[in-house]
Amino acid sequence: MTTMIKVLLVEDNPADADLMRETIEPSKLHLDLTTAKDGLEAIQYLRGLGAFTGAPRPDLILLDLNLPKMNGRQVLASVKGDADLRGIPVVVLTSSSAEQDIVQSYDLGANCYVIKPVALKAFQAIVKQVESFWFTVVKLPVKTEQSQKVAAA
Repeated sequence: MTTMIKVLLVEDNPADADLMRETIEPSKLHLDLTTAKDGLEAIQYLRGLGAFTGAPRPDLILLDLNLPKMNGRQVLASVKGDADLRGIPVVVLTSSSAEQDIVQSYDLGANCYVIKPVALKAFQAIVKQVESFWFTVVKLPVKTEQSQKVAAA
């Protein structure tokens, strides 16, 4: 049986979120993509609050930096500062190429920083490369009963 890989995309631009979904849907990998439209919703999802009670713990977070309500830097700091969440890899996937954003993201614990290209084909290629790296090259922690309990707590 193939394990479903859970990905949380934190993206406020519906067009980018749709493009991400369309790009990974034909994948041979079994990816389950959930989208949070702002930073606050992402934190609520990750902590299983409100409408997200019982939400599955993601195996990977794709995080935009420029978000409403709570920006990506604040989300990243919150995730990496939380003992129950810090083990989830976070890929910053943003349009910002500012050195300050790159340095700050790594200082806050980002696992990698990817700049979203503007061109459609280039964006799709980057998404495929991220997908290939994180789900075929990298060894992610095995989901244990304990990690599921932590996620549900």
